[in-house]
Amino acid sequence: MKVDTHLTQNWRKVPAAVQAAEADGYDGVGTAEMNHDPFFPLLLAAEHSESIEIRTGIAVAFARSPMILANQAHDLNAYSKGRFTLGLGSQIRPHITKRFSMPWGAPAAQMRELIQAMRAIWANWYDGEPLRFEGKYYNHTLMTPAFTPEDTEYGAPKVVLAAVGPIMTEVAGEVADGLIIHPFSNEKYIREVTLPAIDRGLAKSGRSRSDFEISYTPFMVSGKDEATFEAEKVAAKNRISFYGSTPAYKQVLGVHGWGDLQIELNALSKQGQWAEMSNLISDEMLNTMGIMADPSAIVPEMKQRYGDFTDRTSGAFGFVDHDTRTEMIAALRAG
Repeated sequence: MKVDTHLTQNWRKVPAAVQAAEADGYDGVGTAEMNHDPFFPLLLAAEHSESIEIRTGIAVAFARSPMILANQAHDLNAYSKGRFTLGLGSQIRPHITKRFSMPWGAPAAQMRELIQAMRAIWANWYDGEPLRFEGKYYNHTLMTPAFTPEDTEYGAPKVVLAAVGPIMTEVAGEVADGLIIHPFSNEKYIREVTLPAIDRGLAKSGRSRSDFEISYTPFMVSGKDEATFEAEKVAAKNRISFYGSTPAYKQVLGVHGWGDLQIELNALSKQGQWAEMSNLISDEMLNTMGIMADPSAIVPEMKQRYGDFTDRTSGAFGFVDHDTRTEMIAALRAG
């Protein structure tokens, strides 16, 4: 199992942070599209590291065109000498239309087409194929030598897709190189919904599971002392209640009979009652949506629950000291 960590959002600290992550034994560092651009920090990470993988986890796909994404991904992959993976996510309609001011279509169909369009662009750049992509959402039919990258030694980057629902997950299996399973998930949902959807997508593309990488990072609640443990617990309940208020995620709760909780959380979120929302998350729910245990039990529990399908995971393991963290990373990588 490969182990990643998130890169600091303070760009001035990126060089030291990526070097520390590499020294600690992490396989990759990732960025998320939150309050900063997810691509720029990875340029710094590539410049100040030797072997660690760099990845967006995730960049919002529908905020950009396939050509823009193809350019950004190519540049980072070429500069890092083949170490870049483009992690994409769809976000939800209000963010795409109201925050990014971009059109919203049928998300799964649009995502399939976006990734296919990027691959058509890369086929033109790397293999000399004519650029003739004409779809419902995207059209790319013009490319001249002046706009074709010359540093093509490392080829196309990998593309992985974040998904929750079975339709988008199937798209990942069909056109992507891997799937990022949302932290707001659970073992039962993954086994009953996610993995079968991946298999359906892989069957469409004529590939096998060995051609596909699954990344999953559950919520983790632990601590070297009681105060740390309680702080981690509060933080996890806040995140679970926030994600649980999203209508598209109702099915994740539904496999355990908690579907009505989503309706209640959604109503409270519209009223801005965030504290009340987290109070609705029980310890049972918390330990179902993640792992709540002493530090020494975190890695064995992760392997037992998710080890047979998880190819890579992520964690800063901030609830333990440095030496224990490096031991946990090494134990996961050996699993």
